[in-house]
Amino acid sequence: MSDNELGLFLRLRREAVTPAEAGLPAGPRRRTPGLRRAELATLAGVSVEYVTRLEQGRDRRPSTQVLSALADALRLTAGERVHLHRLAKGADAGFSCTGGAGPNRVVRPAVQALLDRLEPASAVVMNRLSEILACTDGYRRLAGPVGVLDGGDGSPPNLARFVFTDPRARTAYPDWERVADEQVAALKQGPGQADAHVGALMDELTVTCGAEFTRRLDMLPGLPRASAVLRMAHPEAGELRLAYETLELPADDDQRLIVHLPADEATAAALDRLTGRRPGALRAV
Repeated sequence: MSDNELGLFLRLRREAVTPAEAGLPAGPRRRTPGLRRAELATLAGVSVEYVTRLEQGRDRRPSTQVLSALADALRLTAGERVHLHRLAKGADAGFSCTGGAGPNRVVRPAVQALLDRLEPASAVVMNRLSEILACTDGYRRLAGPVGVLDGGDGSPPNLARFVFTDPRARTAYPDWERVADEQVAALKQGPGQADAHVGALMDELTVTCGAEFTRRLDMLPGLPRASAVLRMAHPEAGELRLAYETLELPADDDQRLIVHLPADEATAAALDRLTGRRPGALRAV
């Protein structure tokens, strides 16, 4: 995993912004995607040399004013701005927002009660290791038949480990490359490798999966999408399109709740058949 997550994020965002989006002329043929460093420097009111130092990790302590100027120039969303400031705060290799605490595997009664109220929707609670701690019966009907919930060593099922090490994952997720990207981004979110437990899982997946995992560590920012549409090939229900929303629980929980809803009428009908319900349940809007 890169030890220069701030520089990686800045470079990836710079390459994703077109000159037109930044209000600049496209000019002659460009050899690099997105903005040039000089263009970003001009927009942010800093020197090209400083942008270079930030991207290369030779300067990891930008001021809040510089961060805000870069965020404006890069057209960052609110979530991306928060992520940028977290990366700058966590640039010290000895920093960990978890304080060395292990992953929380205890789901509070109120969170479990919320899951119960979400039935028959598919919902799951995971921690920073992507361990599945609790879920609805609706999630079991989706994830169980494809193998996500298989275990046997006494530890909770782990979605990241399933995606990268179980051959069934590539059948279960037609867009496996995208799913794999999201799993790595989720592991890198927050303390990332600075956390010993996350680091141990990353080391394990590096050994067992090789380049499929390591190239994502080196190239993806720790900013998973909070909502999107997931395609899933279910052995009983067929191909499903599931709109998911990720809700971060309080920091002391160190967990997230993910809820899936059908993204189209065909998926809604398939899920109704799977659950034995009459048509007309909740739908993604």
